[in-house]
Amino acid sequence: MPIHSFSISNPCHHTEMAKLVGFLVFFTALVVAAADWNILKTRKTDNVELGDELKKYCESWRINVEVNNIRGFEVVPQECVWYVNKYMTSSQYKADSQKALEEVTLYLSSCCKLEGDGKDAWIFDVDDTLLSTIPYFKKHGFGGEKPNGTCLEAWMREGKAPALEHTLKLFHEIKDRGIKIFLISSRRENLRSSSVDNLIRVGYHGWTGLILRGLEDEFKEVQKYKSDARRRLIDEGYRIWGIIGDQWSSFEGHPMAKRTFKLPNSIYCI
Repeated sequence: MPIHSFSISNPCHHTEMAKLVGFLVFFTALVVAAADWNILKTRKTDNVELGDELKKYCESWRINVEVNNIRGFEVVPQECVWYVNKYMTSSQYKADSQKALEEVTLYLSSCCKLEGDGKDAWIFDVDDTLLSTIPYFKKHGFGGEKPNGTCLEAWMREGKAPALEHTLKLFHEIKDRGIKIFLISSRRENLRSSSVDNLIRVGYHGWTGLILRGLEDEFKEVQKYKSDARRRLIDEGYRIWGIIGDQWSSFEGHPMAKRTFKLPNSIYCI
């Protein structure tokens, strides 16, 4: 199909164009990278060695995202989209997530003297903490395309995001301890109904509050919006024993929880 035949009336229809552009960028990157020491300096005719060098670079990039050295990126480097795709759909991603949540269970076994007054609290993020957006990103470049809020919100409105099974189990374990659960999401208020329906449909129920971005939060950075939400909970007398999220913006700022637990996600950064 000729490039000029693609419709541009709806931003959600840019996927095919983006894939073509992504391929061209990726091809160009490989050519330029021959002189780029931090990606493919040792490029040789041996494709195995070339692949090993690229894999090392992409794993290094991913790890530095996870430890918050790389911040505020808009897209995954084109040469690493395949690697992020492979990781985020792998058994290693599941194992890494499960290990993080095992540490939550260990922490809860000894950390907390619960008062039983209804003010012990725990915070969960929603996307890629309770619900997975991987089905969406499978169709939208696995981080290799600039985020399109219109497309993503349309997908969220369908309410078809699957649960992250390891988090679902822990969610109910924490709730059954008598700890009040608050969900603080960067989703907008107009997605409340579809978000609640989606969460319940996949097995989440019994949370105390679902906090979404209202009009007054529209121009706040995510970190500021979430720290303000925590401040309101503290002012209401809640003790926040922990937070589980996949973005550093879920933890940063004051007041802080007593512990934070980061789940892996190198697809996007908010």
